[in-house]
Amino acid sequence: MSTTDTRQQDEEMRLRGTPASRGAAVGPVVRVPAPLGEPAAGPEVPGERRETEAARIAPAAAEVGARLMALGGRPGLDPEVANVLFATSMMAEDPALLDAATAQVREHGTPPARAVYEAAARFVAQLRAAGGYMAERAGDVADVRDRLVAELLGVPAPGVPPLDGPSVLVARDLAPADTATLEPATALALVTEEGGPTSHTAILARSLGVPAVVGCPGAAGLADGTLVRVDGAAGTVETVPAGTAVGADRSAAGPTTVDGPVTTTDGHRVAVVANIAEAKDAERAAAVGAEGVGLLRTELTFLSAATEPSPPDQRAGYAATMAPLHGRPVTARTLDAGADKPVPFLAMAPEPNPALGVRGQRVFDRGAADHDGVLDRQLAALVGGAVDAGVRLKVMAPMIATAAEARRFVARARAAGAGEVGVMIEVPAAVLGARELLAEVDFVSVGTNDLTQYLFAADRQSGALAGLNDPWQPALLRLLEQLCREAAVSGTPVGVCGEAAADPDLAVVLVGLGVTSLSASPAALPAVAARIAASDLDACRRAASAALAAPDAATARASAGAAASPGLTSP
Repeated sequence: MSTTDTRQQDEEMRLRGTPASRGAAVGPVVRVPAPLGEPAAGPEVPGERRETEAARIAPAAAEVGARLMALGGRPGLDPEVANVLFATSMMAEDPALLDAATAQVREHGTPPARAVYEAAARFVAQLRAAGGYMAERAGDVADVRDRLVAELLGVPAPGVPPLDGPSVLVARDLAPADTATLEPATALALVTEEGGPTSHTAILARSLGVPAVVGCPGAAGLADGTLVRVDGAAGTVETVPAGTAVGADRSAAGPTTVDGPVTTTDGHRVAVVANIAEAKDAERAAAVGAEGVGLLRTELTFLSAATEPSPPDQRAGYAATMAPLHGRPVTARTLDAGADKPVPFLAMAPEPNPALGVRGQRVFDRGAADHDGVLDRQLAALVGGAVDAGVRLKVMAPMIATAAEARRFVARARAAGAGEVGVMIEVPAAVLGARELLAEVDFVSVGTNDLTQYLFAADRQSGALAGLNDPWQPALLRLLEQLCREAAVSGTPVGVCGEAAADPDLAVVLVGLGVTSLSASPAALPAVAARIAASDLDACRRAASAALAAPDAATARASAGAAASPGLTSP
């Protein structure tokens, strides 16, 4: 690297953001450039060339969409990031956007790149004016716009620049398409000014196993080449002296495998299981010693399919995914379609607020008639695939709000041959109605990502609202405590499969609340298991009580750490 690349700022700097992915690393800053600016408004396209220039837009959009779809289909990609890439690829070929841009070229002679920019600007303005969930989608349109403009201009698409060596990436935010191609060998750590602990940047960082700090004010002040140390557990970014060794900070390294079965020091049993979406994830889970799977995401089979996959194909696919975990329990979530996970063959009607609309199990309870049978065929394929793979299958439905919805799902799952049936707890109403709901199911699993955003009415992808989506929020913990209290009466197991389970400090609090299983990405499991194994149940309960009594998320984290010894260390 050049002298510029290795220089250090004269003034020491220490920034604090939101911890997003544990671990620590030292490396030179590489800033991700801002998106493309406005393309030129002229010169006007001559009349005889307008049709030719207008005709360039659709193929360019198809190329952009194909690249995003290919990124989403990369083996081993985090499922939630893949979901967004698939959705964004469809947005790139949105007929309304392309028709508006094409008409602008034909009727006014606007250059194609400028026409796309102006058409997208109108869509962005409309989305922002709509507010709520729709306003948060404006950034997705802008990302597609910039990629399409770059394609039409014949310049590189915006995103992460080529990395000449191990680096710390610093950006305002990172789109899933930017992060999908990162390699831990060169992207040592990620720092963003926006985003929260459940943003796609944070989720992907944990999947890659690289440290990350998000929602970090002042990150823009870090110049290219500045040598920094990123601590993803403490949420800090600080400059270090020139000559400090570049690479992963092994002093922050933790255990690499789960020494299971996992119990507290006084023998209290806690299942430590994995979140997976495909066979490679299952292989990683088995390699680190996961006791099973707490969340098998099944929608990747469907997201890019123009027609419903056949039952034999589904069965074979599920069997291949589960096979590396032969003999262990696997909990599969049925198709979670809708909102940011569009499934083309379901032909779902547009909604003004998809996140609060027909999504998850609601697709099959309240969807169109042509959805009939899709869920039942998936359930049968899961049951058959589990038999083929030799695993103990449990199934659960997403987006359940009432006991009646749970009852209907349980009946359908049992009719398909499922033995253990539960539901996801992602809607606050499900907790408030837990007494009735728990009577219908064998177990429940809390999706803290969705539960938090619905509890606070705060889109988890919004950087401005990252603080509200912090899983240490006392209001969320109090909701979980209420659920666990009701579950203890009914004897119903309560798992957590949201990203909260990936935080070892928070995992101890969850155990203290009464959670019986914790499910996270395979890379996060060893640290979670080690923290539980180093704590006794009383310490977990003290930590939970301290967090519940706190006035805010930061105090909850600090108070929990101070309340228990051994067990928690405040960052």
